[in-house]
Amino acid sequence: MKTIEKIINFRLLAILFAGFAIISCSDDDDAPEEENEEEVITSVTLLFTNDADATDIVTATAVDPDGLGSAELQVQDEIDLAVDTQYTLTFAILNTLETPAEDIGEEIEEEDDEHQIFFGFTTDAFDSPTGSGNISPSTGSINYNDQDDNMNPVGLSTTWTTPVTATTGGTFTVRLQHQPDIKTSTTGSEDGDSDFDLEFVLNIQ
Repeated sequence: MKTIEKIINFRLLAILFAGFAIISCSDDDDAPEEENEEEVITSVTLLFTNDADATDIVTATAVDPDGLGSAELQVQDEIDLAVDTQYTLTFAILNTLETPAEDIGEEIEEEDDEHQIFFGFTTDAFDSPTGSGNISPSTGSINYNDQDDNMNPVGLSTTWTTPVTATTGGTFTVRLQHQPDIKTSTTGSEDGDSDFDLEFVLNIQ
């Protein structure tokens, strides 16, 4: 009788162990995917549209030549703006590894409470904004046209006014910061992780 009881107990333990194993595997399968991954970006194009003539668009592009390889985005063009002109700057931000190309700008807009584009430029290169931008150490503010639900700036649309005096060989930097769970009205260009950080040559003539 004792032998039968031992066999029954052994079988019960085996069943319980198998149940725990199944639950454990199920928990592993149900584990949430990692959140806040950086976007895959293979192409960034800046589009400066003349506010007085919507057909006058100045573009400058950076591309990643090897997709997910070790190379980073590489600037292809200089920014050539006209003097005494107001522009609206927008972006085409793409993942061209997808077919059709994935519009990362739409993702940034959907997750605007986690993203902000910061700008830096040669001091007083523009009549507005003045200074040298808001990339640390910042000496100016940016004319943001867009905000997230918390009324914090995003940067997919900004306004720029060039001076009447021509300049060449300046710099213009754009930095997209990914700031999940930390973005506020006071977070800056060093907070979070950079999805891209690009420096273009700036000419105003």
